[in-house]
Amino acid sequence: MTTVLSFVVVIGILILVHELGHFLVARWMGVGVERFSIGFGPVLLRWRGKETEYCLSAIPMGGYVKMMGEESPLEGGGTATVDPAKSFSLKPLAARFLIVFAGPGMNFVLAAAIFAVVFMIVGRPVLPSTLGRIKADGPAAQAGLRTGDRVTAVDGVPVTDWDDLLGAIQASGGETRQIAFSRDGREQRVALTPARTKVRDVFGDEREVWDIGAGPFAPARIGEIQPGYPAAKVGLRGGDVVVAVDGNAVLSWDEMAEAIHKRAGKPMELTIERAGRSLTVSVVPQAFKERGPSGQEIEIGRIGIGPAAVSYLRLNPIQAVWHGSARTWDITVLTARGLWKLVTRQLPASTIGGPIQIAVVAGEQAKQGLLSLAFFTAVISVNLALLNLLPVPILDGGHLFFFVIEGILGRPLSLRKREVAQQVGLFLLVLLMVFAVYNDLTRIDFLRFFR
Repeated sequence: MTTVLSFVVVIGILILVHELGHFLVARWMGVGVERFSIGFGPVLLRWRGKETEYCLSAIPMGGYVKMMGEESPLEGGGTATVDPAKSFSLKPLAARFLIVFAGPGMNFVLAAAIFAVVFMIVGRPVLPSTLGRIKADGPAAQAGLRTGDRVTAVDGVPVTDWDDLLGAIQASGGETRQIAFSRDGREQRVALTPARTKVRDVFGDEREVWDIGAGPFAPARIGEIQPGYPAAKVGLRGGDVVVAVDGNAVLSWDEMAEAIHKRAGKPMELTIERAGRSLTVSVVPQAFKERGPSGQEIEIGRIGIGPAAVSYLRLNPIQAVWHGSARTWDITVLTARGLWKLVTRQLPASTIGGPIQIAVVAGEQAKQGLLSLAFFTAVISVNLALLNLLPVPILDGGHLFFFVIEGILGRPLSLRKREVAQQVGLFLLVLLMVFAVYNDLTRIDFLRFFR
């Protein structure tokens, strides 16, 4: 029930905001709106305003805004009885472009707004600017920095968290910086020159960054213990801090998780601190199949634990809007790269997900709390915006593409050509949806019921 309800809420909000973008800008531009519908198929609820009929339909997989004069009567479309002043097709090209773009645009705005509100009310998740593992012969080690040192400023600019430190290092361009840090209650300064290094992103692509040769110090403190998993069976508790795996010290949750992931089905020892005491427990991570950055299937180990709540830094409205917009931009770039990799077959088509996958993930996020569901909604909103901007006839991006052609030629494409293009676009969209649903059913092994 949680899965279905979460899906309906998330999709409903995204569709409402999207169509509201079209509706509000159309009214602003003086275009008459005949119908504002959320959903397709049989109408469940309807009410009529002064000019517009508002509908809630049975299939919550989209919506539409029916504007007056969407097809010009001069081209044989629509009717000649429409008030020319309220006709969409008779509006200037720039106005039509803005009306169509407003739908995906509102989805971008929604994502940024969600992040901003969360950052103001709950705060932005942060890691302290305390150094964890120091890489031997790295810039931090050469400068004399140690594990536990807390960086307070870079070239006189205050540093409050790890993101601030990373940002300052990336902005250095490899030039030497004065690092102020606190050690044993004493403020000290050292000169540090970042080094160029290669890292892999979520897609497995390498990129070069400036690095100081140190990671954050964030104790691997256990929060959630999932029933039935190895951690629960060996007596691990919320509040336990993992300090070593097989005798090797871990200084962050990511280090510990990486070590566990590599030991699927293999016994391992965890050294933990609990109420001032040091304990050692033996555990065998359960093997799970997942898809790696390139879409390949990999086996990882899990013991059924989740991290304790991270620290959150509340932001003022201006800071929240800035960071919310920046987070939305980052997700947009990441999503666009993923779409490009799918088109160029750098990612397998099996990674495409559909409504079932969205519903499953939405249900999982809802169980983790409202905060997780809010972040998921923002991410899906960005995905919806980008998908709608693809130059596929019948999508908003297809209409925008026609407008670009109109701007270049000085006249619109013929009604017949647009109709044919939209039919092709509809066929491709239906085909993609069928394929996505097939992938979803494959993930949940639906076909086992027919074997």
